[in-house]
Amino acid sequence: MSIDVNNESGTEVDEQAILDVARYALARMRIHPLSELSVIVVDAEAMEELHLQWMDLPGPTDVMSFPMDELRPPSKDDEEPPQGLLGDIVLCPEVAERQGREAPTQHSMDEELQLLTVHGVLHLLGYDHEEPDEKAEMFGLQAAIVDGWRAEKGLTGPSPAPTVS
Repeated sequence: MSIDVNNESGTEVDEQAILDVARYALARMRIHPLSELSVIVVDAEAMEELHLQWMDLPGPTDVMSFPMDELRPPSKDDEEPPQGLLGDIVLCPEVAERQGREAPTQHSMDEELQLLTVHGVLHLLGYDHEEPDEKAEMFGLQAAIVDGWRAEKGLTGPSPAPTVS
């Protein structure tokens, strides 16, 4: 898996954890090991510009996903996954810090960024949360991936509750 993490935010973040959780999520979703992903960490001002430009919504958001080749997980166990460019995930640590602090299970900015990374990966793979059934599926999968990664890493304590809007 080729994953680039580029921190342009000026905020110190755990880039290795972002890389690790993205790699875990893509492997768990059975995405071709030669596929490529880019994760960019930006400040609130840059995120607000992207949010306005692409979603026509004011203010910064937590995560945005920009798919490229529209790769999807294989539908059958014996199906060979396609290789390609997944796209870009853009994260905002300022929003992540606030969301982690305000979450029912308060957690760190880095834990929120890990959750948001998985959320972004799922969006790149075609998952959405506009409808209640879609939201239940996506957030359930998101929790399972984050919990699995945390267990594999030996991280203790409750996993971050979904705070993604």
